[in-house]
This record gives sequence, structure tokens and C-alpha cells, in this order.
Amino acid sequence: MKHFLLLGLMSLLLFAQNTIDPNAVPADEAFKKARLLLEMKNYREAVPYLERLARHGNKAAMYQLATLYEKGLGVPQSFERSSYWYKQAAGGFAYTQKVLDGETAIFSDDFSKRFKAQFSGASNAVANQAMLASLETDTKETRSLLEEFASGRFFGLQPYKANYLLPASYATSRYYRQPSAFKSYALYDEIMGTDFFDQYGTYGSQTEVEFQISLKKNLTYNLFDMDEIIAAAYTQRSYWQLYSASAPFRETNYMPEVFVVFPTSAEVNERLGLKATRWGYLHQSNGQEGYRSRSWNRLYLQGLFQWENLFLTARVWYRLPEADKSEAYYRGYIVDDNGDRILYPDPNEDGDDNPDILDYMGYGDIAFTYLWHRHQFGGLFRYNFGKGGTQRGAVKLDWSYPFFGSHTTFWYLRFFNGYGESLIDYNRNYTKASFGFSFSRGIAQ
Repeated sequence: MKHFLLLGLMSLLLFAQNTIDPNAVPADEAFKKARLLLEMKNYREAVPYLERLARHGNKAAMYQLATLYEKGLGVPQSFERSSYWYKQAAGGFAYTQKVLDGETAIFSDDFSKRFKAQFSGASNAVANQAMLASLETDTKETRSLLEEFASGRFFGLQPYKANYLLPASYATSRYYRQPSAFKSYALYDEIMGTDFFDQYGTYGSQTEVEFQISLKKNLTYNLFDMDEIIAAAYTQRSYWQLYSASAPFRETNYMPEVFVVFPTSAEVNERLGLKATRWGYLHQSNGQEGYRSRSWNRLYLQGLFQWENLFLTARVWYRLPEADKSEAYYRGYIVDDNGDRILYPDPNEDGDDNPDILDYMGYGDIAFTYLWHRHQFGGLFRYNFGKGGTQRGAVKLDWSYPFFGSHTTFWYLRFFNGYGESLIDYNRNYTKASFGFSFSRGIAQ
């Protein structure tokens, strides 16, 4: 008898739930209700709430409706309806409805409510949906890639640039050592009359292991009521001489950054394909001291363009100035009273470690990503336009493809030629081919 009563009560609750008019539910409750039903995979019941929200300009609801129609979840499969809602969602980051409360106070006109909402999990989730809503998803390749970006739930962290491991990374010439005790082995040999450079001036192998870890986290969304996303990112790239004696780490570069992303207007989006602009601060250093120390700080402006399966980023930067060190430091020696050269005694002098880095790195770069079926092609181009009196630049090309059908592991092939592959070698020209695996794909290079 108890089982029949329990079954009857559950049926009554279910009937009451299904008889609720989605149009009578407040907008913020409808948003939460739709999210809950989607998580429970009750797609058919979620559709009326999503349609109500979509009619009022909710971009995330539009995007979810497009996905449901594309896959036939809770609704008859319709690529026409799917395409319609994808296009409706692509007009910008924000929802036009600004009167939501609760978790969706991100859209309130009250700054204090928006500030409080940034500390809920909804902020990161809505920012992901908002970014997707801005980008075109008319092809299955772009939808697959962008949905991967929005699915990360590990402490709200998401892949930023590609995360990869390249066990075979071959350079056409050996890498130079940069000693920390004096300016260079060649200078030491010249002054001291030794042959240290010939014995120890280069690393033992032209083949090494390279890997990169790159993550980002959205911090706020619409905090200043401008539909902006404020985010922090961290990228670490390491070069490991695994195939040399003692297997030292030749170089590691650390690249934390913070940035704010602003969507463009629907008119700019339609005419130029410019989806968003990013304004950021980027620090890059190798964590070393003395003559091995390298670092610089940049402010940058970047535009993100998209034309179907082609993504393009154009970035310009301004290097934040640092005080120069002494001439003796950069020269590497001092001249005594007898006219003899003596190695400069203080390799840890404060000041700019690499005052000529713009001569090699220039003032910006252009990168692209192209999706073709399950292949992803990418490239980055950098040029200094004669800065420092010499033409210098760099080209990087890469390709990835799923590893035996995996969604999380990819074959990864890369080619690099030019200056600035790593900070320790920013002023040396290398040609390098690398092969291995990537564990995420990214738009940013």
C-alpha cells in the first residue's frame, strides 16, 4: 500500500510540474529551471523554458535551442531551425534582458548585484555560453571545437592555448648555452685564454622534448555592464634536453596574463567578421638570474576574426619600459687602469635583461586557425619591419588530428623558423620541426 501511495504522490508532483506554464515563471527562475532540466537530460520539458527565454533575447537559450534542434533532442530534428537559432545567438555576448535576479544577477543594472554574482558558479558558465553565442557555428567543425572550450569544469579552468607534449623536437643546429657566471663562453675564452666554449658552449643534442601547459579562468562577466569578460591565463613552455647527458631543462618560459574581452557590435561582426577585441597585460620570463635572466612585460590589443572555419587573430603590443643596466653589464667586461679587460663582476645587476628584444620580436603578430573536417591547421607570423636595422621575423605552422578517434588526444606536428621561439634564444635564428601529441586545441597561438 505504501508503494502505491508513494507512486501516486510522485505522479501528482510530476503532473503538477508539467502543468506549470513556462511563460508564467519569472525569467530568472525559468533560466535556472531550463539549466536543471538540461542537466537531467529532460530535453522535451526544457524546450518551452528555452523558447520563452530566447524570445526575450537570452543568447544562451538561443544557443541551447539550436543544439537541441541540430541533434533532435526533445524536438524533431530540424537543421533549418537549428541554423536559425545559431544565427540569432551570434549577435553579441549579452542577453538583452537585464532584469534577472538570483544566479543571473550578472545582468542586473545594480553594480553591487553584479559584483556579488561574480562569486557564483553561474558567472563562469554564462561567460562560456556568451562567448559561444558570439561565434558562428554554422559548420560542425566549429561547433565541435567551441563546445569543447565551454565544457571545462575543473575549478572553472579551461584550455587556453594548445596543451602538448612533443617527444621529438629537432633543430637543424645545436642550442647555445647561456652561462650565468659571465656574459658568454666566447667572451670568457677570449679574456681568460681558455677553450670553455668549444667544450661546454652548446648542448649535447639537437633533439629535445618540448611541452606546454596553458590554462585560463574567467573571473567576471558583465561586471561593468558592458558585456565584457575579465579573465586570467597562465602558459608554461619547457624545453627538456632529455637525450643529453644529465638531461637538463634547457629553458622554461612562464607567461601569466590578465585580459578583458569586449564583443563587437552586430554591424561590425556582420561586415568585418570581427567577433571581439581583447585588451591585456602579459608578463614573460624564464625565472633565471644573472646572464641567463630574460623577461619583458607587454600591454596588448588583439582582434579576433572568424569566417566560418577560419579564425584569425591580429595582435599589437607595447613593451613596458625598464631601466637599463650599466654599459659594462651589457658589454660583459670592464677595462682596468692598465687597459686590460676584466669580466664584469656583477651578473645580477638590476635593470633590463634584454633591451633589444623588440629588434627581434617586433611589435605584434598575426595567427590563424583553420578547421577542415577533423584536421586543424594553424600558423603564426611575426616580423620586426627593420627594427634595429635588420629584417627579422618568425614563422610557425602546425597541424593536429585526433589520435585514433580520441576527443582529448591529437597527433601534433609543428614547424618553426626564425627568432624568439624561447626567451633564452630570442636573438638567435633556429629552424625546428617537432612531433608528438596535443591534449587540447586552441584558437590562440
